[in-house]
Amino acid sequence: MARMTAAEAAVEILKREGVTNMFGLPGAAINPFYAAMRSRGGLHHTLARHVEGASHMAEGYTRAKAGNIGVCIGTSGPAGTDMITGLYSASADSIPILCITGQAPVAKLHKEDFQAVDIASIAKPLTKMAVTVLEPAQVPGAFQQAFHLMRSGRPGPVLIDLPIDVQMAEIEFDVDTYEPLPVYKPAATRRQVEKALDLLQASERPLIVAGGGIINADAADLLVEFAELTGVPVVPTLMGWGTIPDDHPLTAGMVGLQTSHRYGNETFLQSDFVVGIGNRWANRHTGNDTSVYTAGRTFVHVDIEPTQIGRTFAPDFGIVSDAKAALELFVEVARERKAASLLKDYSAWAASCQERKATMLRKTHFDNVPIKPQRVYEEMNKAFGRDVRYVTTIGLSQIQAAQLLHVYKDRHWINAGQAGPLGWTVPAALGVATAVPEETVVALSGDYDFQFMIEELAVGAQFNIPYVHVVVNNAYLGLIRQAQRNFDMDYCVQLSFDNVNAPELNGYGVDHVKVAEGLGCKAIRVFEPGEIGNALEQAKKLAAEFKVPVIVEVILERITNVSMAGADIDKVNEWEELATAPGDAPTALLGN
Repeated sequence: MARMTAAEAAVEILKREGVTNMFGLPGAAINPFYAAMRSRGGLHHTLARHVEGASHMAEGYTRAKAGNIGVCIGTSGPAGTDMITGLYSASADSIPILCITGQAPVAKLHKEDFQAVDIASIAKPLTKMAVTVLEPAQVPGAFQQAFHLMRSGRPGPVLIDLPIDVQMAEIEFDVDTYEPLPVYKPAATRRQVEKALDLLQASERPLIVAGGGIINADAADLLVEFAELTGVPVVPTLMGWGTIPDDHPLTAGMVGLQTSHRYGNETFLQSDFVVGIGNRWANRHTGNDTSVYTAGRTFVHVDIEPTQIGRTFAPDFGIVSDAKAALELFVEVARERKAASLLKDYSAWAASCQERKATMLRKTHFDNVPIKPQRVYEEMNKAFGRDVRYVTTIGLSQIQAAQLLHVYKDRHWINAGQAGPLGWTVPAALGVATAVPEETVVALSGDYDFQFMIEELAVGAQFNIPYVHVVVNNAYLGLIRQAQRNFDMDYCVQLSFDNVNAPELNGYGVDHVKVAEGLGCKAIRVFEPGEIGNALEQAKKLAAEFKVPVIVEVILERITNVSMAGADIDKVNEWEELATAPGDAPTALLGN
């Protein structure tokens, strides 16, 4: 067998597990691994400006394309602790990423050596495995197990910590005979699926809730086929948005406290049966009082993770299964029943869902100056079409975008769901654009999210990773300001100040255009609603020409209260005007 360093063995395993791209920062304790990458070749490395940024790049890379696993690398100590937010975000949304850290020599681990920290213990609650490998000969097994765990069951991240002497030690390793371990995924039985369909067929107004597990399983086509066979309308969750096109006649809209449609919530409240597939029943979908959500409805829950069944509320029937395995059986049984004329006709129910979709709309066409944010999303719908991939995290921008934008394909709404870390959007968009370099990637941020990790724009400039980044700037922590209404205050949420270097901003603070240009990117600022469309078209051209990120900053009115509920899905506050004529919402997808 061939002799090589443990780090070289790790690099060879990465390649044989399908890894092609890495994101990270070198340092003393991880340099042997970088030396192995350099000598062995075959891996493209993107140098981040912050290790947290590298972890979010890895997330974006994984989320963009089925089968991808993003890899984040850093040195010891603070590099590992910087990765924790990325591990949390990945774990919360069931995203496999591999974080690799350097470490002090084995003999120094108990001596408080420089940048020696027990990162495995810190990361353990947020990973499927977190291990410091103490024996060089165990490195191949640790990496093999990492990929097995990341892909098996509910997907999730892993951290491998490598002491510097372990990396450099020589081991025997036969590269040519290495094979990935078989992946384990639980699968529904035919009897379970038949019972679920029996429960569905006993209902009059059924819905399918399509979660992110369908996207993770690469099963969106099966979901659409199942819906079409049964005629049952579909409610995608925020993480499942794109599993069925927004303009499909069975798309019933999103449900929830925030990222929801008026028609989606109303349709759900009129339903009497719900089958959830690959979803968590997250509280911003169900509302805080699940009795409102569950009242008068029968529930079937299909999820890959056994402990998710009954976590939020007890379903009437639970099935532990990978979403693809379950949907294959749902389609098979539904086909048989349709051929035997045993499926109920739900066309009248579906038509009523479409009627609500055509009429219960929010207004987007405002000509106000300063610009109202609704107009931005209207113009984005016009500019980017069906194939765009949107990337965003938390904030009023994300909430209102989910209410007003349109998504037509899986993995075309890439969102930090449960964790929602500010600063996620820039590095995640770079990871997405790296994964799909020929596609249109559009990021969306409020000004605060944009400022959190703005330095990562330099990565896009250095490595020629073009995408368009829409920044809606109200110089406020808008979501927190709106939440503070409940406390009758507006406290510590203002980002506005008079910038002595940019008086043209009129108190909006940071000059994002100059910062972006200083980091090697292109930037456009918009003050008038009629300028938005032209700016977005110009941004696409600049991204194609210069191969760098292009920022379109839109100066908004300072205060907009976005439609949302405080507690339950039947109590959404509509602060703004509603659409009463077609011209009020010209890019809305009316009932089909």
